[in-house]
Amino acid sequence: MLCLVPTPIGNIGDISLRAMTALSEAEILLCEDTRVTKKLINILKERYNLISRENQQFISLHSHNEAEFIAQLEPSFFEKNVIYASDAGMPGISDPGQSLVSYCIDNGIKYDVLPGANAVLTAFVASGFCETKMLFLGFLDHKGSSRSSGLQEALYNGYTTVLYESPHRLEKLLLEIDKEDTSRKIFLAKELSKKFQKYVRGTAKEILEALSGNYKGEWVVVIEAHATQSAGAITQSDILELDLPKKVQAKLISKITGENTKVLYQRLLQL
Repeated sequence: MLCLVPTPIGNIGDISLRAMTALSEAEILLCEDTRVTKKLINILKERYNLISRENQQFISLHSHNEAEFIAQLEPSFFEKNVIYASDAGMPGISDPGQSLVSYCIDNGIKYDVLPGANAVLTAFVASGFCETKMLFLGFLDHKGSSRSSGLQEALYNGYTTVLYESPHRLEKLLLEIDKEDTSRKIFLAKELSKKFQKYVRGTAKEILEALSGNYKGEWVVVIEAHATQSAGAITQSDILELDLPKKVQAKLISKITGENTKVLYQRLLQL
């Protein structure tokens, strides 16, 4: 069978007893990075006296080889005790894992997913934003129209929205948000569960001032939900159902969401 095993996102103490059991009993360990998983197991052996099965097989499975690996799989592969572990957090959340689950479903293979540490939900709860409907978009595209449309979606979808961002592009993201909506509240978290965990909340401009150019670390960005139209008002869906030119639809939707009309129009063309 297959078991997806979440790993700590920083603090080793967040490993669960079930996760340690799964790691110790696995015959085959599919790993986002075999070096990281081997290091984790060695730490667990030192701190918690973990006793692992002898002759465990470690196989690298990451975003660059996932499709090829799964295309070559045979159902008999899962006659052994197989686990998948990403470097940190829950497999399948901006990491491989979902395709493995899909393969098991399609081929009638037994599988399980263990609950555990997750940066998205941790930051979402820590943000204190009261709109509990949440949308996770992962990393935005680096540049171009797809990044612009992604940012518009993040800002104007009506949900509390969670993004991941690298230290190299965090300043760019904050400047883009400030340009679009100077009053929007944002929550940033980095080094979650680690010694130097950091929370910052405010407008994009306030956060830029607070960080003072120190963007080191992997960041989770939580954007407060944009106020949506009241019940009974015309919705985006209502407008899209009308037999109108896309430019007109874009202008009308812009009026109720505040999105950039040009970006909206480009997105409508892709529908």
